Amino acid sequence: MATLVPLSAIDPALIDALLDAAFGADRHARTAYRIRAGVDWLPGLSFAALDDNDCLTGTIQVWPVALTDAMGRAHPLLMVGPVAVMPQRQGEGFGKALMAAALGAVDPAAALPQVLIGDDSYYGRWGFSAAHTGGWRCPGPWDRARLLARCGNPAVLPRAGLLGPWTGAANLAPGRDAL
Repeated sequence: MATLVPLSAIDPALIDALLDAAFGADRHARTAYRIRAGVDWLPGLSFAALDDNDCLTGTIQVWPVALTDAMGRAHPLLMVGPVAVMPQRQGEGFGKALMAAALGAVDPAAALPQVLIGDDSYYGRWGFSAAHTGGWRCPGPWDRARLLARCGNPAVLPRAGLLGPWTGAANLAPGRDAL
């Protein structure tokens, strides 16, 4: 049974160690890191999973990103991930619990579309799909089939653009970080 706590309550060194264990020390070279470069994860949407012994077992981070269209307009999105679980604890439901917590913390009255890089076979259960991301680009290599979006009204999603950090998110008022 997992206990979920705000990620901000966890020592950053422990978070980095878990991410290294889950994705490797070379994880910073991945395209997802380029997309969210220069912005911080959103505390109100990011969580940690502790096991029965209060050991850090998993984390999820949600980041402010934007899709910049051909006219230079930024369309804010929330980037979900990484969802990281200690390799020896994968398959025990920690990732599902973390996804449910992060997506459940998104305010339905002010929900931004969410995007992630991952497998449709796993993330499709939460409504993520590549159906509307075919014209999107990323700053680095990526597999089009793994660029997934989730949105209550897909008609608001731009058809094309470049994903990158949403620097306008720095202007969010305190307490408004749980978009």
